[in-house]
Amino acid sequence: MGDSAEVAVAHRRGISSLLLGRAARTVLARASGQSVALSRFWPGRTDRLLIAPNDLRTVDATRASEIYAGRFVFAGKIVTSHGRSIFELDPPSEDWEASLLGFGWLRHLRAADSAITRANARSLIDDWISKPIRKGGTGWRADVLARRVISLLSQAPLVLNDADGKFYRRFLRSLTREIRYLRYTMVDIPDGVPRLQVLIALCYASLCLANQAKHIRSSSRKLSEELTRQLLPDGGHISRNPGALIELLPDLLPLRQTYSARNIAPPNALLNAIDRMMPMLRFFRHGDGSIALFNGMSSAPSGLLATLLAYDDTHGTPMSSMPHSGFQRLDAGTTALIMDTGAPPPPSVSQDAHAGCLSFELSSGTSRIIVNCGIPSTGRDNWRAFARSTAAHSTLICHDTSSCQFIERPAMKRMLRGAPVVSGPSNVSAFREATEDGIMLTASHDAYARALGVVHQRTVMLSNDGMRLEGEDTLLNASSASTRNKPDDYALRFHLHPSVKASRLSDAHGVMLVLPNRDVWTFEALSDKVDLEDSVFLAGSDGPRRTAQIVIRQNRKDVPSIRWSFTRSSASPAVTSARRDARREPELPL
Repeated sequence: MGDSAEVAVAHRRGISSLLLGRAARTVLARASGQSVALSRFWPGRTDRLLIAPNDLRTVDATRASEIYAGRFVFAGKIVTSHGRSIFELDPPSEDWEASLLGFGWLRHLRAADSAITRANARSLIDDWISKPIRKGGTGWRADVLARRVISLLSQAPLVLNDADGKFYRRFLRSLTREIRYLRYTMVDIPDGVPRLQVLIALCYASLCLANQAKHIRSSSRKLSEELTRQLLPDGGHISRNPGALIELLPDLLPLRQTYSARNIAPPNALLNAIDRMMPMLRFFRHGDGSIALFNGMSSAPSGLLATLLAYDDTHGTPMSSMPHSGFQRLDAGTTALIMDTGAPPPPSVSQDAHAGCLSFELSSGTSRIIVNCGIPSTGRDNWRAFARSTAAHSTLICHDTSSCQFIERPAMKRMLRGAPVVSGPSNVSAFREATEDGIMLTASHDAYARALGVVHQRTVMLSNDGMRLEGEDTLLNASSASTRNKPDDYALRFHLHPSVKASRLSDAHGVMLVLPNRDVWTFEALSDKVDLEDSVFLAGSDGPRRTAQIVIRQNRKDVPSIRWSFTRSSASPAVTSARRDARREPELPL
């Protein structure tokens, strides 16, 4: 195969995890004209792209025609350019602008794989390059800039195939300038996932561009240090947000391949992080493929999850305990329960943390039954205060007071770039044991000890066949606090997934739950009155949806504990419906 043909084939294959031979690289370099002296930031010549990493994120080729027609649909908002530059129009939301300027949409154009989409991609990038650089805006936010660098490197085959030397030089100069800016802003990057995203982008840049040996060593070392700091021994992220794994793995997996394609051994910290994160991802997964909603987790594309799990070499039953991240899982039959048994994350990474200590989610087969409300994937600011509250989680709340408190003053929020946790449970314990009847988990937290003088203890037991879940929530007197003159009211909440149809039983002590597959579960609290109230499921792929919640309200002086159970029934809905009250409230709609 000739050199030119090799380059063409490499471009069609995406140069993804494919290192070009020396002759092919020479042809590609010649196509760009004479060598360009770039910024002194880069030692030596950087007028060549050697490799383009894979992009594992879900693609939709139909989106290419929308973009060609000037319709840009991001974050639930639509903007039509009407022949104007999309980069000159006012963005409808910050999320929309971040999606536009992250250039992740280039993967949809690449999926269409036509001369028109390639020309369209070059035109849009050329338009972006020609605009005045407005530093300080959303486009120069660390996470957005890192995403743009990774997207441009990943989609280089789309952009550079059929490109002339003039565009090639402009593209590379612009990319180099953005990488330099990214490197110089390292000291001002928020902690957590954004910092890792920047380091990942810098590793990609050093691997994909020529003559970057020095930067390969430096960026690899810094990434290794940050992965070691942010990834806990059990594979969870220090933010305790399952969504962090879904944000990072689509970049870490191709990065591992890119090292190998350059014949460079990947850092051990990178390999170890991936090996730990994969089992953690399966730990949070329900039978329908969704991820449990804790600490800022929202809906995740099912195609992306399937892609990530295809890289998992440790197939099998998920682990039962993640002590470093603070989560427990009970599995029996087709039933799974996932519970938050951890203290809040460090303040620097707690901007998305929720007050959901001891909350749990319950699923049966491919149906989710009990959930937390979660948070929308876009437009979070409208729902953030409620979504983070304890009332939005399936757990007990005392005196309508959340178990964590967050920064509320606007000035402090701006300075801290969010609303981190300022107080919460400091002592969270969890103990599990296998009994003759099933698996028992006992957990407690002291978030209410100082203000209300009580400790919340929750005990759950899942039967060996997975047909019955029994639980008890108790408020114990805190040893170092007095409960005199303290509020005594509390509420126990179980938020239902919107696909579950709920009806109160005639005795007012239970609720019948019909799942999408027509399985019937019954919730009962024989000593307490059970109410069925409105709720909202925020983490739907199509936005917030109305749902219901099971609520039990009590006074601690009169009733310090509530016993409850979920039981799967073999009876059909027609048989079980005989237990409903003739004057019951109407069923809540799906």
